[in-house]
Amino acid sequence: MTHPIDPLFAFAELGRFKLSETSLDAALDRVATLAQRALPGAAEVSITLVRDQGPYTAAFTGELALILDERQYEHHRGPCLQAAAEKSTISVPDTATDGRWAGWARRAAEAGAGSVLSVGLPILDDVSGALNIYGRKPGAFADDAGVLAETFAGYAAIALANTHLYHTAAELARHLQAAMDSRAVIEQAKGIVIAERRCTPDEAFDFLIKVSQDTNRKLRDVAAALVAGVRAPSS
Repeated sequence: MTHPIDPLFAFAELGRFKLSETSLDAALDRVATLAQRALPGAAEVSITLVRDQGPYTAAFTGELALILDERQYEHHRGPCLQAAAEKSTISVPDTATDGRWAGWARRAAEAGAGSVLSVGLPILDDVSGALNIYGRKPGAFADDAGVLAETFAGYAAIALANTHLYHTAAELARHLQAAMDSRAVIEQAKGIVIAERRCTPDEAFDFLIKVSQDTNRKLRDVAAALVAGVRAPSS
């Protein structure tokens, strides 16, 4: 059984994410779990992210949320997609009587969700999304539920944006370091070829490229093998 927590505790938790120790997937899962526990009436929670490739559910607390999200993606309409597109809050107090989105709400009622609240998550310029809160009964969310959900979503959007930016920067740094390492070993290999073949730097580079193509290996791997061979002690 999920035990409820004070919303203020949830807000504090969102502000305590340790970016170096938290992956984006873990952050998304944590946000969904905190929302389920902190927002009154929330039976299941999911997070929709919308990128260039389209929308998808990045985190969810139960199968009901995932199923109802994916039905929206299939038909390109629904409260979570509208909330993400408009950066707004979409409320469905009673899914059984709501006629929007070409019957999606009725299908949600049949699946076991009596009410829905979707709040837009403006994370980054190229990444938008929505926090989707599913209630089991009609009218599961009190009059102030929308304000509380919007406040939670604001904290969550900042936490997710910071996590995304941190890991994007870290990944870029790793790629740059790898590129620098590759360039260094290639330059060493060129020096070896120049010394052995008494050729120009351009001719040495062309030689390495030809070996790479002939052996179907990456240029860096060819260079690393050559450098390692020179460094290896003779038997």
